[in-house]
This record gives sequence, C-alpha cells and structure tokens, in this order.
Amino acid sequence: MKYISTRGHAPAPGLSAALAAGLAPDGGLYVPQSLPKLAPSAFDGCSDLPAVAARLLAPFFAGDALATELEAICRQAFTFPAPLHPLATPRDHVLELFHGPTAAFKDFGARFLAACMQRLPRDSGKPLTIVVATSGDTGAAVGAAFANLPGFKVAILYPDGRVSPRQAHQLGCFGGNVRAFRVDGAFDDCQRMAKQALSDGELRAIAPLSSANSISLGRLLPQMAYYADAALRHLHATGVVLNFVVPTGNLGNAVACVLARACGLPIGRIALATNANRVLPDFFAGADYSAQPSVATIANAMDVGAPSNFERLTWLYPDAAALRREFVSLSVDDETIRATIRERHARHGEVLCPHTATAMHLLDTMRANGSAKSIEDWAIVSTAHAAKFDSIVEPLIGMAVPLPPGLAALLARPAHADSLANDYAALREILAAN
Repeated sequence: MKYISTRGHAPAPGLSAALAAGLAPDGGLYVPQSLPKLAPSAFDGCSDLPAVAARLLAPFFAGDALATELEAICRQAFTFPAPLHPLATPRDHVLELFHGPTAAFKDFGARFLAACMQRLPRDSGKPLTIVVATSGDTGAAVGAAFANLPGFKVAILYPDGRVSPRQAHQLGCFGGNVRAFRVDGAFDDCQRMAKQALSDGELRAIAPLSSANSISLGRLLPQMAYYADAALRHLHATGVVLNFVVPTGNLGNAVACVLARACGLPIGRIALATNANRVLPDFFAGADYSAQPSVATIANAMDVGAPSNFERLTWLYPDAAALRREFVSLSVDDETIRATIRERHARHGEVLCPHTATAMHLLDTMRANGSAKSIEDWAIVSTAHAAKFDSIVEPLIGMAVPLPPGLAALLARPAHADSLANDYAALREILAAN
C-alpha cells in the first residue's frame, strides 16, 4: 500500500516512511492510495479488539516492513476495552473509549503509533522528537505512550489556561523524555507551530522530528478499529447496522469512522457534534469552508477553529455538495452542554463528560425531530472520562465522579510545564537544542 498527500504534490511512500514523516513534504496529510473493501464475514473468528484491528489494518500494512509485526503491534497497543453499552433511552448506545491509561480515546492511537515507531529503523543516532499539539487529551496520551522509550523525546504544546486542571496536570506529569509547554495562545496556534516545525527541512536535518497528532497515519488508522469492532459486535448481536454520533474538533476520530465505513464495515450514518466552534456545522449548513479563530469552551478538547483532517474529508468527498449530503453536524453551546449533563444524570443516572454531552445532545435532537428514526440504532461516542472534568461535571450532578485507576496514578505524580511564547522561533530554538 502506498500513501499519497491530500494536496497531490508529494511522492507516494510506503507506510513506514509516511509514519516517520508525519506530514507530507507539500504540507498535506497522508491518505491511502486506495481503500480496501472488507465484508463483515472477513472478520469471522476475530474474538477481540486486537484481532479485529489486525484483520482490518492488514491491507494498509501490505508490502511494508511492519506488516509482519502488525499482530504484535495491535496486542501491544490495545490492552484495554472499547465497550458498547445500551443507554436508558431505547435503541441508544454509548461506545466508551476512555478505558486507557489517560482516560481518553487518544490512548488507542497514541499507543499504536508508539508501538509502530519503536519498530522503525532510523539512520540517525539522534533521538526522534515527537512534536504534538493538544487541546486537552492528545498530549497526555502521547506522553504516556512514549514515556521512557529509548530513542524518543516528546514536546507537548498546549494552550495555557484552556485545558482542565486535571488535563494540565496529566500533560506535565511524565518528566524524563517528555516535556510540556504552556503556549500563550489557542490550540490553533499550537497546531500551527507544530506543523511549521514538521515542515521545516533545515530544522529536521538538525533534529529528527515526527508527529503524533491526528494528522499522523499512526493515529488515524488504529482508530478505525474500535468502530469496526463495535459495529460488527452490534450487527452479530442484533442484525441491525449501527449509526454513530461523534464529538469532534480536529476531525481525526470522525474521519476514522468514515474510513471504516468506506472499507465496508457495517456502519450506517455518521453525525458530527461540535461545541461552540462552528466551522464544521456552518460548512454543512451550506457556507464555504473557512477556518476561524477557536473559541474557548467547557468541551475544550474540541476547541478547534481549523480542523486539520478536513483535508482528508474532502479527499474522500471531493464534491462539496455530496459531502454536505453525507453528514449531519450541530454546534452545541456551553449552556446546552451543562443542561445535557445535568438532565441525563437526573433522569437516567448517566455521567457524561462535556464532549460526550455534545454527542448526546445531537442524538436527542435527532430523535426529537425524527431525523434519527425510531427503528434505527445509534451510538454516541464517549471520548473521555468525566473525572477529567470534575470541576465542570461534579457541580452539575451533585456528586463526586470516581477516578479511574490510571488517571488517579497520573494525578498523584508531580507535574511541571514550561512557558512558551506564541512564536515559532521560540519553539524552533528549543527543538534545535534537543
């Protein structure tokens, strides 16, 4: 399998080279040159998530040196479940993606990427620095995945004051080969600086760099697996195709669901929930796509005004009209997020993080207006554990949210983050010296 740039002006490398590069030389994102087609029967005998992942991803690894390692990579990365549970409301479900070490869905992709990159040969004797911009959860997942791995360093860029206190603690708690930087700006500034570094040929000649954001194939491809696994299990149990509501910011998680469906998995419709950052809902309502300055919200991991993976979405659907017909998208403001958290707990005892609440509100809206039919099965995607947002969730539900063990262990460690100006030159100086 070869990989091409969404911008069409770069050579088409194999998987290993695309993983190592992170970003294509023309500034585009790598996408598969073609998509395999896999019938549900192709997964007969796959009894767990690692097995489903290995079967699904085999065509994407075909012809690459990592192909023989794929099963081991999946077993190393997917050591925790992605359960699908029924909600209190009929035919509604929740796909829980927060059972990893940092209590967010980013653990799946980050651990898979680390397992791949451990196995890639490198010519330089210098350590490879993973540069990651985060709006809340990605940085901690990458830090946990690469912490103490020989030959790797991690530079985490996050917007100062725009992540929850517990998220900030996680980002700075690893130490050693992982450094966290509090950037004086928004997530979009962090993302811009990370992309500048990855596109800086002179810098990369001095300091080998790669990416662990959702622009990386090593993050995107494994995220297809939990959608495939949930859809297959649901189909086998009920005979019904499952539809998904995905809370999204940078669009990586949503594009993974779209790719899984495009490969033939039994996935129905896909709806995209955002917070007050309206770039995607405005586009799907008919406006031209236009990146906007990000708005700070209580669903901060989705505070993105220039979603990178929109390039991959338009690669899949080059006709804007066809793209708009394919998806539903809704913006959910902070007060509605709070009301959803409060009401779902009061009525049904469910405890939702702010991001999951955006998906819940969109599904409730679709059920109410009939666009999600009563005969359809839907799953909201729960991207993070509510305990990461205790200062938001606990006052709304009137009780403490128990800490999952992995999150409790990270919060018990000391944490530190360095201040960084919103200036690429400042980041470049740090990376060049590493």
